[in-house]
Amino acid sequence: MSRIPMTVEGEKLLQDELQRLKSVERPAVIAAIAEARAHGDLKENAEYHAAREKQSFLEGRISEIESKLSNAQIIDVTKMDNQGRIIFGSTVTLDDIKNSKVVVYKIVGEDESDLKNNKISFKSPIARALIGKNQGDYIEVVTPGGDVNEFEVKKVEYI
Repeated sequence: MSRIPMTVEGEKLLQDELQRLKSVERPAVIAAIAEARAHGDLKENAEYHAAREKQSFLEGRISEIESKLSNAQIIDVTKMDNQGRIIFGSTVTLDDIKNSKVVVYKIVGEDESDLKNNKISFKSPIARALIGKNQGDYIEVVTPGGDVNEFEVKKVEYI
């Protein structure tokens, strides 16, 4: 399997979630199953079946996170020689020429993307158009809806 790029922040979030699932959620589900078992007949015990279903979901999520972390290529932009070029992990300030407004995006991995927090996947049309550009460059982005947006790169940061 190929390596999946991930920011240091994204790795930390997954590590924290994994720790919480293993140390808090898993013991709680095990206790719920034990309690439901104590109620008797398991065939008609809704609490038992609900707890087992939750356990199945929990173990699946733990497995998924461990897989993502084992295949992750952690990229720390603060330790790279960037020379003002937009790369994975960069925070970019753009002037949206069409709408006359300033937007800020951080280019992150697919699992980390969160448009509400201005984090875009490196596979998104905007990020693909930005990577490799420098401050002062102009780019045109064709969105999946067919709209053409023009941006000027105002600032590139590696935070």
